[in-house]
This record gives sequence, structure tokens and C-alpha cells, in this order.
Amino acid sequence: MFGCESWCWSSEFDYELYDYSEPEPFSLPSPLPHWPQGRGFATGRMCLGEIEVIQITKFESIWSCNLLHGKSKGVTFYRPAGIPDDFFCLGYYCQPNDQPLRGYVLVARDTVATSLEDGCTQDSVLELPALRKPVNYSLVWNADSNKNGCGYIWLPNPPVGYKAMGFVVTDNSEEPRPEEVRCVREDLTEACETRDRVLAMDSKLSEEQFQVWNTRPCKRGMLCSGVSVGTFFCSTYLDSDDELEVACLKNIDSSLHAMPNLNQIHALIEHYGPTVFFHPDEVYLPSSVQWFFKNGALLYHEDSGNGEPIDYRGSNLPSGGENDSDFWIDLPNDDDARNHLKGGNIESAELYVHVKPALGGTFTDIAMWVFCPFNGPATIKIGLVSIAMNKIGQHVGDWEHFTLRVSNFTGELWQAYFSEHSGGRWVDVSDLEFIEGNKPIVYSSKYGHSSYPHPGTYLQGSSKFDIGVRNDAARSKFCIDSSTKYQIVAAEYLGDGVISEPCWLQYMSDWGPTIVYDSRSELDKLIDHLPFFVRFSVENLFDLFPTQLYGEEGPTGPKEKDNWLGDERC
Repeated sequence: MFGCESWCWSSEFDYELYDYSEPEPFSLPSPLPHWPQGRGFATGRMCLGEIEVIQITKFESIWSCNLLHGKSKGVTFYRPAGIPDDFFCLGYYCQPNDQPLRGYVLVARDTVATSLEDGCTQDSVLELPALRKPVNYSLVWNADSNKNGCGYIWLPNPPVGYKAMGFVVTDNSEEPRPEEVRCVREDLTEACETRDRVLAMDSKLSEEQFQVWNTRPCKRGMLCSGVSVGTFFCSTYLDSDDELEVACLKNIDSSLHAMPNLNQIHALIEHYGPTVFFHPDEVYLPSSVQWFFKNGALLYHEDSGNGEPIDYRGSNLPSGGENDSDFWIDLPNDDDARNHLKGGNIESAELYVHVKPALGGTFTDIAMWVFCPFNGPATIKIGLVSIAMNKIGQHVGDWEHFTLRVSNFTGELWQAYFSEHSGGRWVDVSDLEFIEGNKPIVYSSKYGHSSYPHPGTYLQGSSKFDIGVRNDAARSKFCIDSSTKYQIVAAEYLGDGVISEPCWLQYMSDWGPTIVYDSRSELDKLIDHLPFFVRFSVENLFDLFPTQLYGEEGPTGPKEKDNWLGDERC
């Protein structure tokens, strides 16, 4: 993709420069506890089969730059520092300067064969060492400026049968030594993809745009083995069909020895369990699943007009299989009983926890599910006008969740995922609010119960035209402390019998009935509220709102969601 050519940015061009002072390292509000004893969790290192890796979070700055015109806050490229003896760098790290220094790269050593490092001629893959030095480097891009200094980015050229894991950055034009990094044998790697863009830089000398991205494994989820190295990818051109010239690692050790045991899981939840705050005007509060069943929830079948009371454990719910919509759960017929169930019961509410490996077992995902018996109607925002709907957006049975991602190297909280209806986003721990020690805050939106890291009003729809569904989040007296009110419902990697999954978790059908609205008629009523300078047909207006507004459909339970086995959607 790159070849051997490069291009150079010169200070003679009028690029606006900003202060690009390096960011300060981030630390959690409180020290980490001493975790209960276990196998490999929080020991600082991890075996991936033929490779042992350590997570490095201390860095040496190589080059800071700000070459974007007008809006840049600058980025810094780092070399991992304090690499232990016998471990080798796989690539460098990069991040924006407007964020606390918060990242990692993995360094590695060969646990099987090191004697063939040089002059290896064997044909058998098993006889090849896991790590080898690159043959040489290709200069991918460079910048030379009196104000920004000099920066040169190099791609290691691996030997045949090996893959580069990341790039090397220097502050001079001398090609790095082959000893600077190691490449990894191809069968110990997996393909990776770009994620967040760290830098996008235009050049007046070229029509190409130089860009830098974070990377992550292409295949992610509970059963996937791809391991993120923490390095970056850069290019002046990227086609979505092209395979990146760097890869991620692959964990071929199926034992997942670095995952926490049951005692360690409890310790993690007790240390990091967030407090979930509901809006002060919330009228559709959460409850426990048992309270929902005990207070009149009914099971319906398409061949029967009468609902069947549900055992408080859910033992009479159909289990397993696929959701064929033959069954659904609904509220009782009596109006008083229905309204009672809609309001929930926060005193009984608890978080339902699914613990699973992430990124090849180098991280633990603690997914925490909250159940609300009812999801209230939406509030539509059109410019400065907000209109509360009577029905649109409401449904019986609301499952929402957030996920804590913990490093298995140290037990440190790394990120949190906030689900927002049909989507969501990962938030770095440095951007979280904490309420007590290292316990983050989760804000649940009014009526809809989507999760957010900060209070405020979030728009779901078209931010360009300021039209969509309001999600209001604020702190109130309505809250759940998940560090004390939780139930672990699944942790498959611990083995059979360690966690007893509740009966209701095996229910794969809908937790509410399906009702289709005349959404065109409902949204026709909103046309008159559009700002005079906005002219939409009804069809165009439909495109601005989330699709789930056009009908009332009870959601499926946690085990039917894509993220049960897969990674979070983002």
C-alpha cells in the first residue's frame, strides 16, 4: 500500500499552530485493592500460548505535533518505557493531547523457541520462533518543521511468514534498528481494523490525507481470540476492502487463565459497581424480575386468548430455542394492577450481571442489566419545541445495560460501555464521573432508561436539524447501587455449575406485546411544529427519527441480544 515513498510537511506553509503540551497520566480516584487470590488474574503478565505478554502503560515521548489547520489540539507519539528484560516492543503508541495519557501497548517474549531468532531456515511453522526482527523498515510519512520538530513514521517489513504489529516513530531520518521491535509469526495473529481516528492531516504538497487510527481485532466477542496490541495504524490512503498491514495478536491458550475467578468477580463488582441514577421525574422505575412476576405479569401464547400467571422464578416460561414470537409477556388486564406494574419497584431492583472474556481474554467485560417493567412514551424535540407523545416509544418490558471493561493484567477499570437504545458507545475511564472511590455514575434517561455517563439532554435522531427524541438524564433520589444490589446470572467461562442461571434467562421470546402504530398519522401532527425554514415531506421526516418509535414492541431478554456473545455495538 505504501511502497517506499514519503512526503514531508514544511514550516513554510501557513498552518495554525496550537499549544501541544503533552497530557498528564490519568489515575483512578482511589488505589486498587488487593484482589483475592486466583490463577492468572491481575498478575501483570499473560500467556497467549507461544507468546507471553505484559501490558505497558508508561511511555517515553518521541514526537508531539499539531499539523492540522485551524482546529487541532495536537497528538503525541510514544515509545513504551520500562520494558522488562527478555520482552520486546511490538509497536509504538499514539493519542491526542487533549485527553489524559491513558493507553497501553503489549510487549512480548517467545515462550517456546528463541534460539532461531537469526538465520532461521526451517520450513515447519512449529520450528519457527514466535517473534522475529523485521528485515528493514519503510518510511511511511514524515514531517519536518522548526516549530513542530521532526517526526518520522516507519512500518516494519516482516520476514516471510510474519506480521508487523505496529509502527515505529523517530525524531530523525535514520532508519530504526531491526532490534527496535519484533514481528509475530502469522499463525499467532489475527486481522485487525481501524477504530477511532486520532489524527487527520491535510498537506498542501499532496492530494492525499495523512491519517492515524486506533486499531482493534476484526472479530470480537466472548468466543473470539483476537488480542488488541494497543498500537496505531496510519496511512495516506485507506480502502475499506484493504487488509491492514499490521495485525493483532491471537490467544491460542483456551484455558483463559487470566480471567477472574468467582471471588475475584465479586471483589470487582464491589469495588467498581456503579450507582445508577434515574431522572427525578421518572415514573417508570425498575424492579426485580421476581417482583414483576409476583405482581401479575402474564404469559401469552398466540393460540390462547388468556394469559397465564408466571411463577416468580419464571419456571413455567418456555426456554431455549429461537424467538418465533409465539409467546410474549404482558401486564395484567386490571387497570390498577397494570399501573402498579408500570411504576416498578426500585426497592426490589437489582442489577443482573453477565461476566465474559473480551479481546481474547486480556480483558473482562462485566455487563450489568437493569429491568424496568415499562418503557414510557417518547418526547419529540423539534428545534426549541419539545412535544410529549401519548404512545409513541412506549412498550412493556424494558431491558437496558451498561458494561465495565476491566484489564486482566492489573484488575484496573479501563472503559465503560453505555447502551443507548439500539446503539451505544465506549467511554474511557478518564471521562467518567465517580461517586465513591472507583465507582462510576450511570445516568438512566427519563422514561426510556438508556445509559449515559453525564447528566444532560441527549438527542436521538438528526442533530443537524435539531430534530429527534429527547433523552433527559439527571441525578435524583431514585438510584441503585450495583456494588451491593446485584445478582451474577452468567459467567460461562467458569464452567458448568459454578453459576446457576435463573429460569427466566432462558426465555428467548418477547417481554412485551407487539403493537403497530399508525406512525404516519402520529408524525403528521408534528409537521406544524417544524421551524419555518425547514421544509420536509412526511417521508423525509420519518428518516429523522429512530425506527423503534413506529411501533410498540416488547424487547427480548439479555441472552437474545447480540452483545451476549458478541462485542458491544459501536
